[in-house]
Amino acid sequence: MSCGPSSGSGPVDVAIVGDTDSIFQQGVRLSSAAQHVRAASFEGLVALDPAGQIVPAIAERWIVTDDGRSYIFRLRNSDWPDGDAISARDVQIILNDIIARLEGTSLGLDLAKVVEVRAMTGRVIEVQLSSPMPEFLRLLAQPEMGFVKNGGGAGPMIASREENEPFVRLNALPPEARGFPPRENWEELARAITVRSLPAEAAVEAFAEGEIDLLLNGRLSSFPLAQLGPLSRGAVQVDPSLGLFGLAVRSDSGFLSDPARREALSMAIDRTALIEPFGLGGWQPTTWIIPPALFASSPYPETRWNALSFEDRRTIAAQRVSAWTSAAGEAATLRIGLPAGPGSDLLFEQLDAAWTAIGVNVEKVAPGAGADLELRDRLARYSSPRWFLNQFNCELEIGLCSSRADELVRESLSQNDPVLKEQLLAEAHAQLIAQEVFIPLGAPVRWALVRGAIDAYQANPWGIHPLFPLSQPTT
Repeated sequence: MSCGPSSGSGPVDVAIVGDTDSIFQQGVRLSSAAQHVRAASFEGLVALDPAGQIVPAIAERWIVTDDGRSYIFRLRNSDWPDGDAISARDVQIILNDIIARLEGTSLGLDLAKVVEVRAMTGRVIEVQLSSPMPEFLRLLAQPEMGFVKNGGGAGPMIASREENEPFVRLNALPPEARGFPPRENWEELARAITVRSLPAEAAVEAFAEGEIDLLLNGRLSSFPLAQLGPLSRGAVQVDPSLGLFGLAVRSDSGFLSDPARREALSMAIDRTALIEPFGLGGWQPTTWIIPPALFASSPYPETRWNALSFEDRRTIAAQRVSAWTSAAGEAATLRIGLPAGPGSDLLFEQLDAAWTAIGVNVEKVAPGAGADLELRDRLARYSSPRWFLNQFNCELEIGLCSSRADELVRESLSQNDPVLKEQLLAEAHAQLIAQEVFIPLGAPVRWALVRGAIDAYQANPWGIHPLFPLSQPTT
């Protein structure tokens, strides 16, 4: 590991906020750190560039048929690490295996439109869908969709780790090893990258001390830490994130047994005031699970309860709480599962104040410690209502759900008419709202600390900031 900030020729040092060992995760459920390492060393058909746009990877180009149900990819002329040529048959086998292993995950649900993967010729592969999916390429660009053959990937970087070292070292493959023309002086110009995963406070301290050049995956739970360091040595960058940030209802007993009382909790939150202690400009609060803008024709207003003032909402909520406490003969008390961090402390204070005002007592517990409500903080994989609905599928067992909503989503998978498909997804959303399975708060927050010498970083909505471009020659 280099000491001090990168000079422009030495390694680029990256820290990704998370548990120290999370960078070494394998399988289909990856931490942010493991996602970044996997994306750098195991390409799929396509990838994301720093702005979050789709770029070629193992597929050098592709076409989409007029009906939107078939994606045909031409593979670039390159090899696996063992020297064998990358063939359409290889990709067919690997892609089918990935899809099978993802079964039972939310990403597996996202891939439910894939009907068949077919090797057409030596370097041409076709993926057939049950109905059009404009965001399908973005799904294929997810790190979990990277290809592994005999334990190795096709780059664009090679990951290595010295025994017992807490970081991964990434070295870019030369262009000719990836099927591109050679570049003169590549080895002298390309930069290595070291990546480690650190708890937020340690990561911010390392950045402040000049030990790292780029810090990724900061969240609202740690956002106050970003404002404490010597920011003259870098800049705070906040992603324009899309996804879920709110409280999943984990219990439907006692006070939470009635959707009307679960709605009361949501009604009592002033979401604009919620973010004020953070000093975070541009945050988008929401009262819906799916942002209305994701529908071509918005099926509901921008704000829920828009006919009521906040004072009216709080009065209604307090009446529902009072009716329950009188009938139950006990106080309403809820356990809220939040991650550790100064941002979580601020968030809990706001929720405590909002719910105390309507007669509900709350206590904070760690995630997974038997909470009645637990924070869900997830970035969207693609910008479709179906992603949001899939996060509440009953198969995932993350909290309350609606089997009827799941049925409607399944029905939408084979619907070719975009208007009818949106109607099905809007009805599924209405089912989740009626059941009050989630208390939405707003957009998820992802922030980074970026040293001035890092040119390849760009804020994007997806939370994946590719590491390979950081290694590329700038001369």
